[in-house]
Amino acid sequence: MPAGDYHVICDAIILAPVDVTFTLIWRRGAADMTVAQWNKHFEPPPGGGYNAQPYELDVAGTAIDFQAGDQLVFRYEGISPLSTQGFIPNGDGPSTHGRLPNITIPH
Repeated sequence: MPAGDYHVICDAIILAPVDVTFTLIWRRGAADMTVAQWNKHFEPPPGGGYNAQPYELDVAGTAIDFQAGDQLVFRYEGISPLSTQGFIPNGDGPSTHGRLPNITIPH
């Protein structure tokens, strides 16, 4: 896969102020290589609620010499002083007024 922009959609439920580190990882066997990494701060919506907040961006990534059996891993880590579940990717899709997380790779 060539270097280029990875289009990332990761709508999420935000329950507490949270700083999230997102990482795209190319995994071959036990070896991991970071393709792209970025940070984002989220705040819960006014009045709370369990609705997804939209999050979408293009992030530049390195080229990958893909072979059969390789994996593209999407890792996220949220740090919040108020909650261990401050950031929840929207796995419920439209029922929480959001989109399912997905990534479009460069071509």
